[in-house]
Parts: sequence; structure tokens; C-alpha cells
Amino acid sequence: MSLSSRHLLQLEGTPKKDLDLILDTAESFREILDRPIKKVPPLRGKTVVNIFYEPSTRTKLSFELAEKRLSADTMTFTTAMSSVRKGESLKDTVRNIEAMKIDMVVVRHSSAGVPYYLTQCLEANIINAGDGTHEHPTQGLLDIFTIRQKYGKIKGLRVLLVGDLKHSRVARSNIWGLKTLGASVAICGPSTLLPYEAEKFGIDVYTDIDEAMEGVDVVNILRIQLERQKAGLFPSQREYTNLFGITTERLKRLNKNYTIMHPGPMNRGVEISNDVADSPASVILSQVTNGQAVRMAVLYLLSGAEEQGNKV
Repeated sequence: MSLSSRHLLQLEGTPKKDLDLILDTAESFREILDRPIKKVPPLRGKTVVNIFYEPSTRTKLSFELAEKRLSADTMTFTTAMSSVRKGESLKDTVRNIEAMKIDMVVVRHSSAGVPYYLTQCLEANIINAGDGTHEHPTQGLLDIFTIRQKYGKIKGLRVLLVGDLKHSRVARSNIWGLKTLGASVAICGPSTLLPYEAEKFGIDVYTDIDEAMEGVDVVNILRIQLERQKAGLFPSQREYTNLFGITTERLKRLNKNYTIMHPGPMNRGVEISNDVADSPASVILSQVTNGQAVRMAVLYLLSGAEEQGNKV
């Protein structure tokens, strides 16, 4: 089997069979990460360029490690040390990079739609590592993979996303992926931090956290993205914590065997308390580890390595 597209731009509209294939393939790569030697040869001879127009720690390092563990040749481009500072356009930058005979591009950009734009400019496979407030598909996939790893399924679970939904590309990828795989999805946050016409996503929308947490299996907690907000959308961090912060007391409303998630970076004491972040129900560090396996799977499948007989 192979993916239905040459690129991974978003989870909205991605067929269930593609999601299942990525998650199943990631299972194989997750086992590799527990071996003494964590390197396999499927992408030997392929060149992957990471183009990051925004700061990143987890995503950039995760992609770099995933590429190296697949034996790809890698380059990482950041705007701070590039000709972009001299006025070079995005199109000229990426076309010059492609002229160096690269195969795949991983791109993060502050503007929604840039990964799609690159598919119109380049022959390389494009992977979206986050575009504006649009989507962050590999983060959505690794969150879903982590849930499936614990419960053995996605269908029938109740998943709640809490926090700054308005500016969260992670939330959008989670919503579309989880819905496609049969989960029941809800979101909760201040009304000023909810997406416009959120109900059209086909999900449940709450502004009362205690009501929202009733009967939930998984809580995925999102940080307040102050860097994306053009105006103060809530009175203070203290008030946000009182009304929407996830504390041990609030966990009592969840189903048994509940799970706590956070895509990072965490603002401890704001959207999540220390005891919740470090509790046995937290899979936050597992999300980071699983991110490598999921990104290895995406790179492997988009490269066509499985079609060429390059087995894991």
C-alpha cells in the first residue's frame, strides 16, 4: 500500500486508509527506537531539507533525528543565517535549494498555505511542519498514535482539547484526524479563544471546563499562544488558570484510565499544574518519543521507499 498523495499538507480530507497506513507503519519504527542501534537504511541516497521560518525545538529536532535514523542526507535551513535577510523571496529561496538536487522538503512557516504553495513551485515531496494557524499534521498524527498506543483504538473514545483553540494548528490537525478515525471530539476554552463558527467542525464546544471534562477519556491541553495573539483575549493568566487550568481536582470528572496530553511547550502553573503534568496518567514524554516514529513513517511512505522494496 502507498499514500494517496505525494505530500503531507493537512489531515483535513486525508483518507482514513492513509491515516491507518501511517499509524501502522509508525508501529514498526517505534520498535526500532528501542533497539541499541536506532538506524535503518530505507532513505539512503535521499536528501531532505528542513526549512524553518519559525522557531522550533521539538519538531525540528524530531524531524532531523527521524531523517538521520532513516539514513537520509539532511540539511536544515533557518532564516536567521540565510539570504532571506537580504530580501530573497520564498520562491527563489526554495527553487535554489531544489537546484541542489534534493528529494524532500519539511517546511514550517508563519503563513497558512505555504506548504501548498511549495507544491506548485517544486518537484520535491513537501511535508507541512506547521503553517500559521492552519495545521500541524505530524503533531496531530503523533498525538493520535500515542492515544492508539495506550487504548489500542481511536474509535469510540472521547477526546477533549482545552486551551487556545483559536490560534492552534495542532488542535485543527487533531480534530480532523480524530474525527476521521471515529473519535468523539470536544473543545473547551474562553469564548474569545475558540475558532470562528467552531460548531461547523462537527464537534462539541464548551466554555465551562468542568462540564466539558465529564465522561472524557483523553485531555489534550494546549498552551496560550501569546505570540500569535494581536490583542489580549483574556483578562490575566491567573484568571485563565482559575477558569480553565487542568488541576488534580478537575481530573475527578474524567473516565477511569484517563490520559493527559500536551504538545508542548508547557506553561506549568498556567494551563496545567505540576502534579498533573508529572502524573502517571501523563503521556507527554511519550508523545515526544512517538513523534520520531511517526515522522519516520511519513518520510518513508512519501519517499516511495516501500515501493522500491526498501523494508524497515
